[in-house]
Amino acid sequence: MTDNIKIKRALISVSDKSGLVELGKGLQELGVEIISTGGTLKKLKDSSVHAISISSFTGSPEILDGRVKTLHPKVYAGILFKRGDTAHEEQMSESDYKSIDLIIVNLYPFEKTLSKIESDDAEIIENIDIGGPTMIRAAAKNFDAVTVVVDPGDYSNLLAILKENDNETTPEFRKECAGKAFDLTAKYDTAIANYFVSGKDKQAELLPKRLPLNFIRQSSLRYGENPHQTASVYKLDRYEAATLINAEIISGKELSFNNYSDLDACLDMLLDFENPFACLLKH
Repeated sequence: MTDNIKIKRALISVSDKSGLVELGKGLQELGVEIISTGGTLKKLKDSSVHAISISSFTGSPEILDGRVKTLHPKVYAGILFKRGDTAHEEQMSESDYKSIDLIIVNLYPFEKTLSKIESDDAEIIENIDIGGPTMIRAAAKNFDAVTVVVDPGDYSNLLAILKENDNETTPEFRKECAGKAFDLTAKYDTAIANYFVSGKDKQAELLPKRLPLNFIRQSSLRYGENPHQTASVYKLDRYEAATLINAEIISGKELSFNNYSDLDACLDMLLDFENPFACLLKH
């Protein structure tokens, strides 16, 4: 794996504009050239962040109501070429293509659009992002040399790493971000696939034909069901009902597999009652 990589040029195209202005200003202060698209470009410029349009970078206009804007060889060559590969470097030079070292992208709000009662098929289909997932996957594949950030919560960490390392990102950070990127596109495509399989009718939402589940490891446990086994506890992404995951340990050791099993049984009993009551559990 390549060592730290200097960030000279970034492409930013985001639907969720949380933290965008602070990010843009931070990158500008570090001397990073910013390329951007559509509403993201306008938001940056309105906030006095210098950015060039994707059309200026590629030499091709955004067309088809924005359906085609980043799908261009200059973009994907800039992301995917192997740094240090003589043949790749020569082809980039011959084509007068420039490297893109940082991709900051999040996607059209497909699931949010799907959840709106008033949304119809045309609006839902229009919120299937094509260019975004493609750029994310390309950058994540080439994480050895390209940094991809899909979570606005990582913007401050990105800027801190760049400031600490003379505008360079670390291999560990790039790999972690690549994992998040592929996780995002996997969940995004699963939601789209489920829509095509089950549709938008209420019964399909309650009992979908396909049930995709996405769990995130919360923590490792002291041991599994038996002392010689290992175990971890996972949380279901976006689950909002009562759960032990958010419980506070008042005293004692970290919980084991059997502790969680017993407490889960206790929680099931608690949820059977509506009036206040006390429950004692001994393991």
